Formats: sequence, C-alpha cells, structure tokens
Amino acid sequence: MKHAFKITALFLAILLTLAPIADIGAAAGTGLPALSASRKVDVFAAASLTDPLNDIAKLYAQANPTVKIAYRFGASGDLSARIEKGARADLFISAATQQMDTLEQKGLIADGTRTNLLGNDIVLIVPANSARGITRFEECATDKVRSVAIGDPASVPAGQYAKEVFTSLGIWDKVEPKAKFGSDVRQVLSMVASGAVDCGVVYKTDALTEGKVKIAAVAPENSHSPVVYPAAVVKAGRNQNGARDFMSFLKSEAAMQVFTKYGFKTLK
Repeated sequence: MKHAFKITALFLAILLTLAPIADIGAAAGTGLPALSASRKVDVFAAASLTDPLNDIAKLYAQANPTVKIAYRFGASGDLSARIEKGARADLFISAATQQMDTLEQKGLIADGTRTNLLGNDIVLIVPANSARGITRFEECATDKVRSVAIGDPASVPAGQYAKEVFTSLGIWDKVEPKAKFGSDVRQVLSMVASGAVDCGVVYKTDALTEGKVKIAAVAPENSHSPVVYPAAVVKAGRNQNGARDFMSFLKSEAAMQVFTKYGFKTLK
C-alpha cells in the first residue's frame, strides 16, 4: 500500500509540474493540448461597439460552443493604456486609429493582424423632448446651448472627433467652457437622454440605440478625421489563435450584417 501511495503521489507531482508547461506550449502554438483558459478570448473594445459585439458573440457561439468571448468595453484610450500596463487582452478594437497607432509603435500588436474594421458618423443629439430648437453644431456656441456633453478628448475618441468638429467650425473656445466630459461615449449618450445637458456629440450608431434622444445634425465628413475602427491581435495575449479566429469572424458577411443593422459603415 505504501509503495502504491508513493507512485500515486509521484504521478500527481509530475502532472502538477507539467500543467503550466502545457499552458505555455498552447499559448506559444507548439501543438500541445490547450487548457480551459485557452478557450476564452479576451476582447477589449470601444464602448460604441457594445450592442453589435454582444449580438455577434451569440452568433459566434453557435459555431464555437466551447469558446467564451469575454468583453471589456470602455473608452479606447483607457483600454489601450491598460494593455500597455499588461492587462490581459487577446484582441483590441479601437474607435480611432490613434490608440492603435500607439500600441503598434510600442510593439504591442501582433505583426500583420491590424485591420480597419468599420466606419461611423459623428452626430449632434438632443433630448427627444427638447424644445430648445437646436439643429446645428454651430449653435453650441450660442445662448441656445447652456451645456454640451462630449467624451473626454484626452481618452475618448468620440470626444476627440467632437473637438475636431468644433475646432473646424472655429468655435471650440466658446464650446469648451460649456462642455461636460464623459468617461466614454455611452455616458455622454446617457447624459443627453436624461436631460442633464442640452445636447451632446456621439456616434450615429449610439444615437440610434436610444429612444430618448434624437439626432439634430450630422457633422460634415471634412470637419473631422475619418471615423475608423481598427482591430488587431495583442502580441502578449494568451490566446492569439482564438483572437485571430474571432477577428476573421468579425469580418464575415454574417457579422457585417449585424454591424450595418446598428448603423455602422462597412469599409471598402
């Protein structure tokens, strides 16, 4: 019995020693069996993608029932900063090129995986029951508008685009004192929907998801940088193969139909 116990204990010790090696091997693509962690794909994505990506995850699960897509939604600047600090992410989808450029310049993006996934429009929104008669971006500089919500330009792409629009119109210096900065575009949307501000600047796709707001104006395309959503596999990700597979699915016709349903633009 003692002899059998020693053999069993030794066998268990060997298994415990080999387990982390198997995990490393799977992540490095050596062909060793993947552990349960490798069946999860951690996706960091811009807050404006919340609704379509949740729908797409359900579609993906139909063909890949053992794979879990775990999302973290937020401001692209905040998400990219977390990746720089070593946060676990396999795939990053930004709402602007700037944040992706930074990660790529620092060597944090897997070579050859970056792609421009989608486009969008910038719009001025007001509460659905607003009686202030706001119909143009230029009116944000007038007495018609007491407060305007935008994403924080320091970290929120939608806020960066908003600042570009107001700067292009030559009124940023008058709008900035009235600005209420949101931590992401969904917070801006919520501020307008609740009536906490007179108007706000968001993506068209966000405006279409909220019945308590209405679109007052669409920003001219030449008033801001093109709204492009780049996606890329994170070099330090633990499941690069899973990330590549999911990103391929995001570019499929089925996924693009979901994106267009929510108002996103497909890129040629």
